[in-house]
Parts: sequence; structure tokens; C-alpha cells
Amino acid sequence: MSLFKARDWWSTVLGEKEEFDQGCLCLADVDNMGSGQDKIIVGSYMGYLRIFNPHPVKSGDGTQAEDLLLEVHLRDPILQVEVGKFVSGTEMLHLAVLHSRKLCVYSVSGTLGNVEHGNQYQIKLMYEHNLQRTACNMTYGSFGGIKGRDLICIQSVDGMLMVFEQESYAFGRFLPGSLLPGPLAYSARTDSFITVSSCRQVESYRYQVLAFATDADKRQETEQPKLGSGKRLVVDWTLNIGEQALDICIVSFNQLASSVFVLGERNFFGLKDNGQILFMKKLDYSPSCFLPYCSVSEGTINTLIGNHNNMLRIYQDVTLKWATQLPHVPIAVRVGCLHDLKGVIVTLSDDGHLQCSYLGTDPSLFQAPKVESRELNYDELDTELKELQKIIKDVNKSQGAWPMTERDDLKVSALVSPEFDSVSQAADAEMGTDLVPSVTVKVTLQSRVALQKAKLSVYVQPPLVLTCDQFTFEFMAPEMTRTVAFSVYLKGSYAPPELEGNAVVSYYRPTGIPRVIQCKFRLPLKLICQPGQPSKTASHKLTIDTNKPPVSLLCLFPGFVHQSEDDQVNVIGFHFLGGSRVTLLASKTSQRYRIQSEQFEDLWLITNELIIRLQEYFEKQGIKDFACSFSGSVPLQEYFELIDHHFELRINGEKLEELLSERAVQFRAIQRRLLTRFKDKTPAPLQHLDTLLDGTYKQVIALADAVEENQDNVSQSFARLRSATRLVILLIGLWQKLSADQVAILEAAFLPLQQGAQELGWEETVDAALSHLLKTCLSKSSKEQALNLGSQLNTPKDTSRLKKHITLLCDRLAKGGRLCLSTDAAAPPTMVMPGGCAPIPESDLEERSVEQDSAELFTNHKHLIAETPVPEVSPLQGVSE
Repeated sequence: MSLFKARDWWSTVLGEKEEFDQGCLCLADVDNMGSGQDKIIVGSYMGYLRIFNPHPVKSGDGTQAEDLLLEVHLRDPILQVEVGKFVSGTEMLHLAVLHSRKLCVYSVSGTLGNVEHGNQYQIKLMYEHNLQRTACNMTYGSFGGIKGRDLICIQSVDGMLMVFEQESYAFGRFLPGSLLPGPLAYSARTDSFITVSSCRQVESYRYQVLAFATDADKRQETEQPKLGSGKRLVVDWTLNIGEQALDICIVSFNQLASSVFVLGERNFFGLKDNGQILFMKKLDYSPSCFLPYCSVSEGTINTLIGNHNNMLRIYQDVTLKWATQLPHVPIAVRVGCLHDLKGVIVTLSDDGHLQCSYLGTDPSLFQAPKVESRELNYDELDTELKELQKIIKDVNKSQGAWPMTERDDLKVSALVSPEFDSVSQAADAEMGTDLVPSVTVKVTLQSRVALQKAKLSVYVQPPLVLTCDQFTFEFMAPEMTRTVAFSVYLKGSYAPPELEGNAVVSYYRPTGIPRVIQCKFRLPLKLICQPGQPSKTASHKLTIDTNKPPVSLLCLFPGFVHQSEDDQVNVIGFHFLGGSRVTLLASKTSQRYRIQSEQFEDLWLITNELIIRLQEYFEKQGIKDFACSFSGSVPLQEYFELIDHHFELRINGEKLEELLSERAVQFRAIQRRLLTRFKDKTPAPLQHLDTLLDGTYKQVIALADAVEENQDNVSQSFARLRSATRLVILLIGLWQKLSADQVAILEAAFLPLQQGAQELGWEETVDAALSHLLKTCLSKSSKEQALNLGSQLNTPKDTSRLKKHITLLCDRLAKGGRLCLSTDAAAPPTMVMPGGCAPIPESDLEERSVEQDSAELFTNHKHLIAETPVPEVSPLQGVSE
């Protein structure tokens, strides 16, 4: 027996497959022997009533035949057993048994036996009350201050208190706002009933208020409770504990003071009888039962608290004094005097394990044997280690890190509504007077097996926002389908870098392994822009070439143009909700499309949407060899301007935060000076410290506002930079005809961050990724591949190095460089690609000259197509406006 196990004094197992609860155990001198010895009364949900009087020969003995005084089958389930003065005309103790629809009071008596079998015990029914309402629990006491007898109060499942004055029914009252019944206790000192309502607050009702309130039942000829509704009662006091209570106990020190103890699901509360909190103890386990009792130390309370880890803890107020291990989970605990042994702890489990134990320790008599020392053979150990490592390596190669299942445990699908919400959910959109639309997205989860704690998180790109982005499912049964809906709308004066959303579900498999599954959905273009007037002139233009005849824009963008007579629309205007405009032109004679706008980053969404819709259109036609290309110069100069603007805002933010820190230090120093002056008994002149304090305070507020404004500007600039980055990646992929894997490598290098951060910024992260590509798969020689990059990323002084690396990346891709993740890729052969490219420099001087040539090659953004003589009204040959 280990040091902290409860010392077993007597134990037994009750019946077979019977169920018990916290009200099924009671200790009292139920047979009125007057010897001060308690008997154990146990009732079960199967209707069995048992009374025990343990007499073990030695500690740890099991039950003997003579220990069981009485066993009776009462047919109805027993909810609770109590012992008190329940019969009029006598102060003898009687047994009250609560059934779901009946209250029975018995007398327990024993007769001396004339044979060796011992005494004989029997019960006699004194009276019973049939209940019209289903009972939940009961309490008893000298209600109203009467002497020499106990009254019984029963709480029904619908919140009605029924008071019985022994053989007669007194009255019934409904608790106000009752939804579910809670634990019930009676305080004799304040003559009040205390319970915990479904609102998770402790409530106290005085007996006198209950007695003089309107009767809840309309009794006519009988005294039995009838169905009815009563007047709302006035509560004496309430206390919100924020959780459901498991049990309530009231302990009285003397006639002048008593305490109310409440056991919650995660906390243990001690209250005065007027509702004030004495203490609160947070429990780091899940409790199952408790029993407070007066301590030997004056003014303190000892409490036994059982939990679902088979532990019984003893507290003195909130201090843990002892912890002991039990062989079962206790759902009821009592302390009594059994066989002249005081302080015996009696515990009962929900499956009928009844144990009497006491606290104490046994010394450990075990001594570890001496281990014979031997020399280690390191060669054998090394050989065994290599064999084990080989086995682990083979297993990882054959099975993989994550074993795959034939079918997914969870299937996630998303459906975007084709129409806007009838009532827009964009209540806080920042668009001025224009009405911002919202669209509903429904995500459906279909589980194949039972899942626990499934959490759905939805992500969209700012400034798109969601009405709700987190959903939790505590339990999903097999083949269960759950659907959630939320709305998406634009909140901001700029366009998002993507229209794609992501729904991620994290859950635990039945084996306890965490899993993550995701589902992507695409939002409609009309959510962020509206049909607008086409513009003939623009600062930024792009031309996309295709290998198929031009398609009418009416077929590609049916929601943005009105149907004309010839069904051939070759120009469309888009008006973003933020204010910018984009024009799309389709050539009538050539296989080209032009996108133009005043803002460079606004070209991305329309260009990407055009390519996606062209691919979908030709797939529906059964054409599989459709392809797009880009033959112009990559507009790096406009891209570099956005990079410089974003970096400038980052540097400005660092300066503002540093200045704010200095002003905050100055503000605290002035406060200390003023406090010292004010505390001085002989006050000296302030010497304008108050004026300086006021001025510093205004500077701190102004700088804080400036920091917030700059953070908003950085977020907006980062969104524009992401849009421009995606456009550049798209153009490079079309220009060099890169595969999907190569485009994915570019996206991983250029878009490593979902959100900009002050500590780890986009510029240094992208620069490190591009340096890695230039020194590995795009390197000029094996000497460059041997170079190691620095492991620490710091904020750069400027963006010149980053812009140089972006230019070199385009140069080497133009010369036929191949993007791959393998580090041993050989230098690719030199290839001349469309658009014209300069040779890769072999020295620093040559690299400087190439930078100048590259600037001429990639910054000619005003002329992305060859100039040809065209009519004055058309900037693109063959395009009619």
C-alpha cells in the first residue's frame, strides 16, 4: 500500500449493474439504538434499499453476512434517502425515501435474535405522499423555527418547491425563472432555502416569504399537490458564480454564524449566509462530490472533495492538507462513527462500490536490490544503435510520416451564394454613402466517424471581412452533417489582393490524433466592383496574348455589361468600390486583350479574372490547348515604386514608435518630479513643470494617433504590394511559360507573409528567399551554390539590394534558368527568350552594367507593346472602343 492511498477499513460491492447518485448515501443512527453508532443507508436507482452496520475483524476485511442489517426492494427508483424527525408525536429518527413520484417515511426497528444469526431488522411504512410532479431532490429541517420535528421540502424537475409538514402537505411554490433544478439546501440560522438556478447564480429564499406567497396549487378537497402556476417569489439574495453547481452544503459554527459551501464544475466557493463571498478556490481537476465539516481549529472548515481521478482531497478552507487515492470515483462522501471508530470516511461510486476508509500512511518496506556492476561493451551498443536507426529509417520511407486513410474522416465543402444578401450585412463598412453589398457563404461539414472538438476557422484577405470567422462543434456523430452560414463584405477603400477564401477545420480523430482539413472558395468579382464607364486613357497598360480567337466580353463578364444587338462587346469598364477604375479591351482582329488602369496594382484582379474565365470558357467548349502568353516587358519600375512606398511607411513607423517611447519616458519623469514636489512639506515652485507635463501629454496622444494611422497605412500598402506581386508573378509565368510547380516556387519566395509585421518584414524575408534561389537553382556556377546565407534577418537600410535581386531573377529566367527545389541542379544552358535579354554578368563591374541594361529592359512600362501606326481613337491595333 503506497503512502497516499486511503486505508481500507471495510468495503463491499452492492448488487449487479445497479446505479447510484450523490443522494443515495446517508449515515445516521436510523434504528434509534442510542449508542452513537451510525448505520450506512444506501438506496439505488433499481429500487433496492440497504442498511449496513460494518463490524470488520481487521482493517480491509470485506463484508460479512451480519454486516447487512436490511435489504428491501421498493420497486421504484430511489432518488434520495434522509434520516430525521419526520413523524409527529415523537422525536424518534425515521427514514425518508424519495422516489420520482412518491415520498415514503419508514421506521426502522430491530429485535433481539434468539439464535446465532443475530438481530432481525424490519421497516414499517409510517406514511407516504403521492406526488403529481416528478421529484428531483429534497431537503429537510425545522422550517419556521419549530422545535422537535423536521419538515421536508421536495424540489420538482420543473422548479416547484413542495413543503410537507410530516403527514400533511403544506404548500407548493414555483421558483421564479426556473428552467432546470439545481442542488437544494436549508439554512436553519436564516430559515431559508438555498439553491443554484439555471442562470448559474446562487439564490436564497426565506421560508416565511414562501409560506405567505400565493399558493402554487388550487387545493379544493384534498391536500395533494395539483398542477398550477404560482406568483413570482422575491429572492432574498443572489450571487452569480458563472458555472453550474454540483452540490450545496451548509455548515454552522454556532447559533450566531453559518457558512454556505457550493461546489462548482471548476471552482469551490465559500459564502456567508447573507451571500457574501468568503473565499473561492479554483480547482485544477473535475470534482465529483464534496463534504464540508467543522475543523478542530476554531473558525476554519475542513472539506473533503472527490474528483474523477479517483482522488480524495482534504482542504482546510482553501489550503490543501492531504490527498489520498481511492479505488473508485466517489459520487457521494460522508463522515461518521462506525463501530466506535470516529471519523470514518464512507464513499460510494456510481456502480455500487461502497468503502469505509480512514487516512494514514504505511511505511514502505521495499528495498531496491543492489545492481551488479558490469563493464559496457561500446562496440555492441554502437552496432545495436545503427540497426535500430536503420529500422526507423526503413519504416519512415515505407509508411510515411502520416498514414493515409482510404476515406477522409471529414468532408468539407463551401457554397457561395450567386446573389447578394437582400439586407446587406456591411454595417461598419468604410465606403461613405455608397451601399456595400455582402454575399452569403455556406460551409458544410459531413463526418464519417465520431469527431470531438471540431473547430472551423474561415480566412479572407483584408479588407474583406466576415460576420463570423470561428465556429466550434463539440461533438459530431457519425454520418452527421452540419452547415454554418456567414456573410462576406468589403471594409476599406482599396481592393483585396485575392478573392479566394479558405475554410480550415481542425479536429481530433477517435484515436486522439489531431487533423486539419481545408476547403477553398472563390468570392464573386461583383462583391468588390461594379460596372463602370470605360476609359480611353490610362497610365498603366498590359496586353495578354492568346492562341484562340477573341471571345465576346459579354460571354465572359455577363454581369458587367448590357446585352447589345450584335452580342459582340469588346470593351468593359470596372469601377472598384474604393474608387479606382479599370478598363478591359478585346481585339476584334487579333487574339489579344488589353487591361489598363490608373493604378498599377488594380490591374491584378481583372487580369487574373480574365484568364480564369477564358480557361473556363474554352474548357466548356471542349478545347484543351488554350494558352495565354505575355510578350511585353515586365513592369518592374512600377513594382519597385510600391516596394519603396511600403518600406518607407515601415521606417516611418519605427521612427514614430521610437519617438513615442522617448516621450513616454519623459512623461513619467515629469510625473515623478511633480509627485516629489507635491509630497514635500515645504513646497517649492513648480518651475513650469505642469506646463511641460501638459505639453508632453499632448505629444504622447498625437504620436499614438500617428502610430495608429501609420499602421493602417502600412496594412493598406501591404495589400497593394501583394496585388502587384501577384501580377508580376503572373506576368513572369506567362512570359517564360513556367509550369505550375515553378510558379508555386515564385509565390513561396515573393509571398512568404500573409500579413505585414514590424519585426519581420516583407522586404528582408523576400530578399533572403531570392538570394537562396539565385545561389542554388539559378546560380551561375557551383561556387555560388557553396555559399551559405546568413541565418539572421534584419531590417535593411534601403531596398536597393532587393530590387537588384528581383532584376537578376528576371535576367536569369530570361536566359533559360529553371526553378526547382533540388540543390544539385546543374546550371541550365543559355537560351534566348522572347523580349530580349542581356547576358548574365560574371563580375561586379559587369553586374553594374547589366543593372543599367536591365533598367532599360524592364522599366519601359509605358510601352508594353510594339508601336504601330493606328487611328487616333484606338491605342491598340484592332481594338474598337
